[in-house]
Amino acid sequence: MHDTAAADAAAPLAGAAPPDARLRITEIFASLQGESTRVGLPTVFVRLTGCPLRCTWCDTAYAFHGGETRTLESVLAEVADHGLRHVCVTGGEPLAQKGCLSLLGALCDAGYSVSLETSGALAVGAVDPRVSRIMDLKAPGSGEAGKNLYANIPLLDANDEIKIVLADEADYAWAKQQIAEHDLARRCTVLLSPVAGALGPATLAGWIVRDRLPVRFQLQLHKILWSDARGR
Repeated sequence: MHDTAAADAAAPLAGAAPPDARLRITEIFASLQGESTRVGLPTVFVRLTGCPLRCTWCDTAYAFHGGETRTLESVLAEVADHGLRHVCVTGGEPLAQKGCLSLLGALCDAGYSVSLETSGALAVGAVDPRVSRIMDLKAPGSGEAGKNLYANIPLLDANDEIKIVLADEADYAWAKQQIAEHDLARRCTVLLSPVAGALGPATLAGWIVRDRLPVRFQLQLHKILWSDARGR
């Protein structure tokens, strides 16, 4: 787990926005968490607008542009209206907005169990240590493997998770190399997912079992239930 005592003694988060921060929000909604070890938990999703990446398999391109400028206070009020304990801040790429740091901290202060879904292309070190960071490593099939910020990996611990989405066997071989080279499974939970419609789930599951890979296989629950990237 994160060392919260050390965090409390640390200086304010670098780049954190002031309490009256404004955020560009695509949507806020309640659903079941579709991914990570929190899968199946009723969760409030706060989807921030904008992303500097363009993954070939992205299923939330509608969050690249548009959205509504909201105050931090109004976002917190809408989250509270849903009456759920778990909150997931996602995107797009939420860390592309400086106000995201203040949002994460405020959600933790309010007593929520908070997770952050992030691409792995931006620094995660300033994220509130109470937040579970669900960080992607982009495989070559995403078209964005060159954006992986490997300096993030040593910052992760057992409260965090690494997600690798795979389009084919070449991506799987790449993932195996990353897991071994960076000893990822000893650092945190590693999640492997197939790209929907590109790699058969049973095929990926078979590879994992064959290779005795120390990972967790996952499918996107929301797509199974509702055939929808947004989980509703």
